[in-house]
Amino acid sequence: MLKPVSFKAHHGGAREEGLLDFSASLNPYIPEWLDDMFNRAKELSGRYLYWEKLEEELSELVGEPLTVTAGITEALYLIGILAMREKHKVIIPRHTYEEYERVAKIFGAKVINGPNDPEKLAELVENESIVFFCNPNNPDGKFYSPKGLRPLLDAVEDKGALLILDEAFIDFVKGAKSPEGENLVKLRTFTKSYGLPGIRVGYVIGFEEAFKSVRMPWGIGSLGYAFLEFLLEDGFEHLKKTMPLIWREKKRMEKAMEVKSDANFFIKNVGDARGTVERLKERGILVRDCTSFGLPQYVRFSVRKRKENERLIKAFRELGL
Repeated sequence: MLKPVSFKAHHGGAREEGLLDFSASLNPYIPEWLDDMFNRAKELSGRYLYWEKLEEELSELVGEPLTVTAGITEALYLIGILAMREKHKVIIPRHTYEEYERVAKIFGAKVINGPNDPEKLAELVENESIVFFCNPNNPDGKFYSPKGLRPLLDAVEDKGALLILDEAFIDFVKGAKSPEGENLVKLRTFTKSYGLPGIRVGYVIGFEEAFKSVRMPWGIGSLGYAFLEFLLEDGFEHLKKTMPLIWREKKRMEKAMEVKSDANFFIKNVGDARGTVERLKERGILVRDCTSFGLPQYVRFSVRKRKENERLIKAFRELGL
């Protein structure tokens, strides 16, 4: 009666433990209040939680009205519910986060792939179409300023289309600025910048009444609720302390490995991604095979702490990469 939906794209993240993991692009510095947060979550776990007040306080901290979601992933499915019920055309750049296409196909939308360039992608925008754009992009880390995004923003405005701007990694971009626009939805998450992928908390900027009307009740649970409490008390101080450390290491890795990125991760052409992943596993290191992004010759790796990065640099040199 119920049939599974088949997809070409799939998540290629880590499935095994015990390796030094460069495949997930996370802040390697964990908040000092982590243990206290887990204790607070235990206290909260015996009751249903309503986070409207925390949502209001987060909105004040961010400086814009927002909707709290269980990470960006829930937000993507909410977009499907809100915007794809009439089977609109969905425009997705090539070599980007695969979940956009997965959600579009689940909701029966027609997918149009285009170049990962705002000006060229703008040429594909049609009336009432939906455009996904990851900024900085995953997996190559390319970031476009509001000026660089202007052709795409103008096209969306002119055609009455909707731009979904995924800013999951924007905290890692030095001096990053985010654009404004009426036909714009911005997706953000704390998963990456706080190094806690198991805590599913993110938020949406734009169309807050619509998103709040369809989001899942109690979606973030006691752990997410406790995280928001501590985050609000922290006031983003953790990011202010740790981002300069990441930027310093990023600059060093760019020079040592001849790579470049605006975010906290890089891609590198190694010829055979799958083979390289296996050879690095033998050295106790895990990198991301970019085959699922349509880049079978590339691997992606993140910026970690200095000693860990040295292990990666050494391993690449030993493999002649």
